[in-house]
This record gives sequence, structure tokens and C-alpha cells, in this order.
Amino acid sequence: MTTDKKRVAEIKETIIKKLKRDFGRTLENATDEDMFQAVALSLRDMMLERLAGAELEIEEKRLKRLYYLSAEYLVGRALVNNMISLDLLDEYKAVMQDIGYPFDRLENEEFEAGLGNGGLGRLAACFLDSLSTLNLPVVGHGIRYEYGIFRQRIVNGEQVEEPDDWTQKGDVWEVERREEQVEIRFEGDVEENWTENGLNIIHRNYQAVMAVPYDMPIIGYKSHMPATLRLWKAECPAAFDLHSFNKGDYMCMLKQRELAETISKVLYPEDDHIAGQMLRLKQYYFLASAAMQSMVRDHKKRYGDIRTLPDKAVVQINDTHPALAIPELMRLLMDEEHMGWDDAYGIVSRIFNYTNHTVMREALEAWPEQLFKSLLPRIYAIISAISERFNQKLWQAFPGDWDRISHMSVIAYDEVRMANLCLAVCGKVNGVSQLHGNILKTRTFRDFYVVFPEKFTAVTNGITMRRWLAVSNPKLTALIKDCIGDGFLIDHTELQRLKPYTEKKRFLEEYAQIKAENKKRLADYVKRTQGAVINPDSLFDVQAKRLHEYKRQLLKVLHILHLFNRLTQDGSFEMPVPVTFLFAAKASPGYGKAKDIIRLINAVAELVNTHPAAKDKISVVFLENYNVSLAEVLIPAADLSEQISTAGREASGTGNMKFMLNGALTIGTMDGANIEILEQVGKENIFIFGASAQEIANMETGHIYRPKALFDSDKNIRDAVSRLTDGTLSAGDSRRFEGIYNSLLYGDYDSADKYFVLYDFEAYGAAFETALSVYAGQSDWMKKAALNTACAGFFSAERAVEEYNRKIWRLRE
Repeated sequence: MTTDKKRVAEIKETIIKKLKRDFGRTLENATDEDMFQAVALSLRDMMLERLAGAELEIEEKRLKRLYYLSAEYLVGRALVNNMISLDLLDEYKAVMQDIGYPFDRLENEEFEAGLGNGGLGRLAACFLDSLSTLNLPVVGHGIRYEYGIFRQRIVNGEQVEEPDDWTQKGDVWEVERREEQVEIRFEGDVEENWTENGLNIIHRNYQAVMAVPYDMPIIGYKSHMPATLRLWKAECPAAFDLHSFNKGDYMCMLKQRELAETISKVLYPEDDHIAGQMLRLKQYYFLASAAMQSMVRDHKKRYGDIRTLPDKAVVQINDTHPALAIPELMRLLMDEEHMGWDDAYGIVSRIFNYTNHTVMREALEAWPEQLFKSLLPRIYAIISAISERFNQKLWQAFPGDWDRISHMSVIAYDEVRMANLCLAVCGKVNGVSQLHGNILKTRTFRDFYVVFPEKFTAVTNGITMRRWLAVSNPKLTALIKDCIGDGFLIDHTELQRLKPYTEKKRFLEEYAQIKAENKKRLADYVKRTQGAVINPDSLFDVQAKRLHEYKRQLLKVLHILHLFNRLTQDGSFEMPVPVTFLFAAKASPGYGKAKDIIRLINAVAELVNTHPAAKDKISVVFLENYNVSLAEVLIPAADLSEQISTAGREASGTGNMKFMLNGALTIGTMDGANIEILEQVGKENIFIFGASAQEIANMETGHIYRPKALFDSDKNIRDAVSRLTDGTLSAGDSRRFEGIYNSLLYGDYDSADKYFVLYDFEAYGAAFETALSVYAGQSDWMKKAALNTACAGFFSAERAVEEYNRKIWRLRE
């Protein structure tokens, strides 16, 4: 470890001063929390100093800035990542060693910010890191959720959701900017008064909420321009209405407080009822309005003339959640800046771009029209005008075709459609893998592509090398540095230089040793946190992602039941190596089928792990409360990465990239970014199986898939699926998993096995057998694993950001 001794002394002195001045402690009597806070504050000081310099540079050079809007930011713990980005990790480790304080204990003191659920939020966090690494100006806007998504516990095999109070000790990284708070208005009456100066809008009897910003600096690798993650917290207006209080009008005040307190309480409240839908709509408008008010105010402060906004700002809408930023900016330009419609729309249409994250039309966000109109009356009026004008364009493209126009309209059939709003207004509509981009053009938004082909593009997602290699796999990072230097941490093309080393015996031995140590680390973690014992010498087969039917955790579970059947019924069957199947996933609290699948996984685990004929050959473990911190331990330990979604359903995936980078081989369908992983590593270094996206689409269109016929004709399928209802998984209760059983075999053409689990069952089993046989020859497996690492540079978030900037943002112009 090479350290700058002067910097080590300076950092130590800073930490000692922080302890004394901020906490009244010394090194001798500081608590673990005191020590973490002092170290984190020493880092924050450096980051904020750079942030101040960056703001000055942006103003002096009149730089264009990106405003990135997302409902999620899955940032993970920041302490070590910030040390790496500031190029001070070795110095801080030296300080802790000198002080005599365990570095690992310091890491474990930090709470993980509960601001995201899956790939959407992790992508947003990676992009902020990479934008800063490339010294591109950006402010990310999100909501400061008090409880985030939820903390998951498994009790008697079932998911139990608990509040995740990640802010209970405050957040050391954030800076409150109360002086920059803005007012958000809901409900009320809107009056339109025409005067000699134009249209004057008066909004009365509204419910007001204050949005208070908290800024978190996100610093990239060796960057002089940190990104700002601005998180908005909802609060009651500060003014206390003493007159109303004294009159006994308590209900109005309570209603206002309740409104404020619920908006930034949790991420994704359940929306299967009207109250939940209303809360989500409030959340998304709260985010959109706060972000746009902040952007407009910042621009006017810097440049004065609001008409130059498109020259200095560009907005990326990450999925449809923040889409209301479009009509909100129209409102600000017309109602506050007194622009006419054409001028305002001209500005708005030049600023916004939209990233789509789903190919399934049923998942595209839409709001009940009457709910929307009552909650956001002025925004509804603006969207109505946008929809009317857009329909006029569509009439010119499709004269007389009212069905098609209604399908494409922003408002139709009593609903307000956020994706169609984005498609109508945004300059670019982006897919997040090449397959996804093509599906958007040919299926999901085919009619829009016919009219506006120039809007559509695709940029494959990416991940940061710092978080997903340097932080999560430091020993592999050190090995790579010894071979090719540390340039790969900022230049994604550098990893290609690792390829010749994958032919060297010594390198592969060191690579294998690091993988073994990472597996032992995970095994220790699982025993410590869950009491489960897993064999570090087994193949670690990992499926870690949000629990959704299209991701097909169910396919993996049924395959495990198939292996169990063979091990217990076929005396000649042998597993070439023992396998540990690791699942990690959260199910949305209201998604009953997903929660049933978690119950099933745990029931299968109990069956397999206790059976004398199976337990030494295969084992199953469900890991509780999957988050970034757990992923940093799990992903480096994985041997086989399960990316088995129904082809054509996964937009991209980023977990597949993280596993690949850390030397896990992929078993997967030709879906999302799996296709591009195949292109990078070659077909001999990945295990591809199953129907293609086009085959799936053909079967759906022709209604030709018959899962019950497969069940009747294929004994392996029949025996595995029958386990769901024969009582072996549920202490004799044959009805416990009857819902899953029926969903696979019965229903209409569009509902029976709608994600083609049984169709791909046999192909998946064959691919898995191939993977096992390759793993049995360890030297060949390690070469393939190392090649996956060497070929992962393409999936750097810097590559993705540079592509976005070239095609869409143009921040350097």
C-alpha cells in the first residue's frame, strides 16, 4: 500500500479536530458513531469545496447543465466510494491503522440510503457518478423518502415489510438548503382572466406543501466537478394561521400537515386503491414541480433571460414518474414568466428527453382522468391543450383513423397517459439496450415511430467500475492494477488489455483464489446474518433482482424441483459438482403473486436442505433485504449469473453487467443487454437458451402456446410442477401453491403461463447441464470468468453517458 504520508497526517489531524469541535470527543472516548461522523465529515468538506469550485466554473464558463429527474436513486453506502473517488482510500486506511480503529467497523456504521428499489435507481446513481467522473455538470432531482422502499424480513418463509428508517441518525452527506424551498400546490380552483397584458391565471383554495431541498454531493473518480443529488422533502408551510386556530378550524391545519407528511414518506406506496393512486400522483408532481421551479430560478439568477433556457439546460426524464415536469415547465413559463403558448412550447420541446424502461404497455403509467383533474387542475388544463394540439398532428398523419389516434393520444378513454405525453413532447425517446430500442420502434411505440422516427434512439445501460469493482471487489481490483495499471477505473477501454492475461496460468490461479476468498466472505456473511451454512466449495448460482414474474424466478425454482426429483428418484443421477442456489429479491407489498413465489422459494429451500439424498448436492438460500450493500458482497462471490427473463421483457438489466464484471458467467435468454454481453464475450463464454423475443411475440400474436399440452407430454415438467400441489412443499396442504400451479396451466390464451416458463423449461435445463460440466473443469471455467471481466468495459456507465451526451444532451457545446 503506497500512501502520501503528508496527507495521512493532515487527515488524521482533521479527524481529531472534528471529534473535538463537533462532538466534544477525543480518540480515546469517541463512540463508533462519533468516529464514522468525523471521518465522513472530513470527506464531505473536501467534496463541498470542490462543489463550490465547480459551481463557480459553471457560472464563469456559462456551461450547459443536465437536470436528471428520477423517482429512485439507489446510491448505496458512500463512505468508501468517496474515498476511492477522491483517491484517498489508502490514506484513510493508514489513518485508521495508526489510530488503531478497524476500518471494517467504520464501513458498517453507515446506513444505506433507502432511495431506490432496483435497476432504475441504481442506473440513476451510476449516471451521476459517471457524469461527475467526466466533469459534466449535472443536478439529479429526487424525493427524500423518509422510509424509502422497506426493510425485508423473512418470517416463516414469507416476506414481511418493515419501515427502513435510514434517516434516524440524519444523513452526514447532505446539506439542507432551506432558503431554496419552493411551494407546491394541489387541488383548488383555477380562474383564467384575459387582460390587456395577456392571460392571467389565479389559483385559489389550493392545498400548499413546501418542498425543502437537501443536497448530496456525488463525486466521480478524481473529478473536479461533483454532481449534486438534490432530494426534496415535503413539509407544511411555515406560516402558522393563529386566526384559524383560535376559531377552532383545526381540521384544515391537520389536513395540510397530513398531506405534507405523507408525500415524502415512502417510495412507491401501494396504488391498488384510489388513496394510493392519489398519493403517488402527488409524489410525482411534487418532484416535478420542485425540480422545475428550482431549475428556472437557478437559470434566471445566472443568466437573467429565461428564453435562453434551452441553451443552458437539458432535462432527462428517467422513466415516466417525473413526466409532469413537462406541463409544469409550461405552467411556469406561461403563468409566471407570462409567455405565450407557442413560445413556451418552443422552449419545452427543446429541453426534455425521455428514457423508457419497460416494453410492456400495461406497465406504462396512466392516471384516472377525473382524479388527475381534481388534484392538479392547472396541469390538467395544460396537458389537455398539449393533447389537443398533438391529436391535430396525428390527424394529418392518420386522417380518419380515430382508433389509432385515440391509442396515441395523451388523454383518451378517461385516462392521462404519461408515456404518450413524453412521446408527444420530448426531443428524444431512448431505449436502454439495442433490443429494447428496436422493440420500442417495432412494437411498443410502433405508431409513434412511423410519425416521429427521428425521436427514437437507444443507449445501452452501464455501471460504474468504482462501485462494482473497486468498492465491492478490492482484491480483484488490486490484481487488475498489477497487470494493466489503474486506468480502467476511468477509461472503460483499458479493461481489454487484460485479455492476454487470461491465457497465463499464474494470473488464473490468483483470479481463482480471489473468487474463492469472495465466496468464503459471502458464506461467513450468510452464517452471521441468517444462520444458514453454505458450502464455499460449491458452485454459487445467483439470481438477485427485483421479484417480478417476467424475471422468472419461478423458472429457476421449478428447475431446482426437477433436480430434487432426479436426486431422490434416480439412483444413477449424479451432480458433477455441488451447487448452492442463492436468491435475493424484494416483492412489492401489493404484488401477491411475487410474494407467493418468495414463499415457494423458501418452501423449496426447506425441502431440499433437509433431505438426505439432496442436501449435500444442492442447497437453496433466500437472502433477506437485498440492497446495494448486500450486492457488494454477493456479486463478487457469484459463479453463475441467472439472467433468465422472458425474451423481449427485460429492457436492459444492469445486474447482468455487475456479475459479468466480477467474473460470473451468464446463463440467460436473448433479452435486454444479455445480447450485447454475448457480443462482447463470444458464444463460448456465455450460456444462452430459450425462445427469442420474436418467437415469443409470434406465439402471443397467434395464440398458439399451450402450456397444458407441454405439461401433459413432458414428464420432467409434469413432475416438477406437480410438486406445487402434492403437499410435499406445504406440510400436506395441497392448496398453498395452487394459485401458481393454476397460473401456469389454466386460463385464457393471454393468462396461462404468460411468461413462457414451461416453454423454456427444457432448454434451460440443457443450458444448466452445460454450465455444470464446464464448471467441473475449473481451469477452463476460470479462463471464461476472467474473459468476462476483461470484456466488461463496454458496460461502463462512462461509455453510456458519453453516448447520451453525443446523441442527446450535447453538454460540451
